[in-house]
Amino acid sequence: MFEKLFKLAEHNTTVRKEIIAGFTTFLTMAYIIFVNPNMLAMTGMDSGAVFVATCLAATIGCLIMGLFANYPIALAPGMGLNAFFTFTVVMELKYSWNVALGAVFLSGLIFTLLSAFKVREWIINSIPHSLRFGIAAGIGMFLALIALKSSGIIVASPATLVTLGDITAFEPLMAVLGLFLIVGLVSLNVNGAVMIAILFITLLGVIFGDVTYNGLVSMPPSIAPTFAQLDIAGAFNVGMISVIFAFLFVDLFDTSGTLVAVAQRGNLLDEKGNLPRLKKALFADSGATIAGSLLGTSTTTSYVESTAGVAAGGRTGLTAVTVGVLFLLALFFSPLAGMIPAYATAGALFFVGVLMVAGLVHVEWDNLLEAVPVSVILITMPLTFSIADGIAFGFISYAAVRLFSGRFSEVSGSVWFLAALFIAKFMFM
Repeated sequence: MFEKLFKLAEHNTTVRKEIIAGFTTFLTMAYIIFVNPNMLAMTGMDSGAVFVATCLAATIGCLIMGLFANYPIALAPGMGLNAFFTFTVVMELKYSWNVALGAVFLSGLIFTLLSAFKVREWIINSIPHSLRFGIAAGIGMFLALIALKSSGIIVASPATLVTLGDITAFEPLMAVLGLFLIVGLVSLNVNGAVMIAILFITLLGVIFGDVTYNGLVSMPPSIAPTFAQLDIAGAFNVGMISVIFAFLFVDLFDTSGTLVAVAQRGNLLDEKGNLPRLKKALFADSGATIAGSLLGTSTTTSYVESTAGVAAGGRTGLTAVTVGVLFLLALFFSPLAGMIPAYATAGALFFVGVLMVAGLVHVEWDNLLEAVPVSVILITMPLTFSIADGIAFGFISYAAVRLFSGRFSEVSGSVWFLAALFIAKFMFM
């Protein structure tokens, strides 16, 4: 059965290799089942229901990717996108989490249509590489700022906007220890380094009386508080256009970059350097996003942590199916997820931010026309506390610096269109 479904012999792999690869991938990305409920709960969503939605959305995405596209790529609610959902759409723009879920649903639907009509390739090819790297790095800095804020390392200041908090307090110390522990374990090639660090910091919280022990295993909590609670009609508000675009673009770039990175690592590209069954892989991503919005979680996307499983020998969809089954089993560990404090996940957020900022090495810093738009994104995205605004300023500045330098012919039609759309948003919305 496995041979028929996944063509194991053709990919020079075995059931044992694939299952080990699945366990490896799961360990590297399982931190999301602790981080995502913590973050979305800030919007007023029920954390237990979000925990269930997170596990189920990941399971659905992994199963579609494994059984339909036959790739060793795992999916789960994405980091950065959940922060945008929480801090920008709900906390800053004051939309309800129901409307935010409606926007996630619409972005997934648009993603599906773009993939079906092959518009995706045109969009990605027309977006400058520098903006892609800048957006990813800007999100990384946004996550780092959230980590510093949630752990109390950075606090508000009426005089200077932000200032250093009491770093000798328990929460900041635990957050810093968590980050150092993650870096140390990753440097030693320990699988599941992020999850181990989160659990260790939580254990210290229990030992020092800051966290109440509620057990480890139980039946999953009810998903009713978030299931089918999205407000699609509310997401059709004119002011939500940039929000939907932000969800769509970040997911588009994340997915495309992850698919290529994992495929290259596993030698899964064809002789022309293209990814076979690309449309099926994209459908897995967009389908999981739509399903996740119905269940009650932010955008579900492909995880670059899948490269860990590929490095362990994963070559087929059986790896992804294994990850999906493990996320399903994780449903029974809701008491553990409910105990995780914000400072225990702060180190993980900061670490993921560092990984995302690393892409800046590919930016041509000696070319001002490339460096300025990227710098604008890096500064505005965390300081406006908005991924959407950071993306908007990036597109506007990219078009503007080329217009004023007389090199406007270098700007693609899609970038001009988006820049004009974002200007209109700031002027009239």
